[in-house]
Amino acid sequence: MDFPIAELMDPDACYAKLLHWLHPDGLACPRCGGRDGLGVHRRHRAPVLDYRCKTCRRVFNAWTGTALQGSRRPVVELMLILRGIAQGVPTAQLARELGCDRKELLRLRHRLQHLAWRFRGQWRMSDPVAEADEMYQNAGEKRSAAHRPARPAAAAGQQTARPR
Repeated sequence: MDFPIAELMDPDACYAKLLHWLHPDGLACPRCGGRDGLGVHRRHRAPVLDYRCKTCRRVFNAWTGTALQGSRRPVVELMLILRGIAQGVPTAQLARELGCDRKELLRLRHRLQHLAWRFRGQWRMSDPVAEADEMYQNAGEKRSAAHRPARPAAAAGQQTARPR
């Protein structure tokens, strides 16, 4: 069952979370790296603001230089897309729930998955011990293929010819 969940989330909270994930050390100018002197340039897509660096005069937003660069989607949809990809929701179902184009969503999914695969070894767990009990959660459900009889089954209502 599909249902629209985009209206259930707060855009400001989604933006704050995405900003934290994309820029954990804080927002900085993509050209000069300056963190001080970032002034708001435009507010036409609130809560996503366009900033201007006072040092090099570059205009940018939180998505500049990230996997979300060029995205015109509202922050709530971006958050729900990321949530759906992380949960393994099929792209077609996600597109129906959000009311968007499946092909465009698939391109975004492939871009994000490629980046995750490319940088997969860079993030290590800080704890030397990890629990892996969920890794084998479905291991017992796998089995060999079902047995198929050598001869075809008789059609419904017909008797098979058997020696008596």
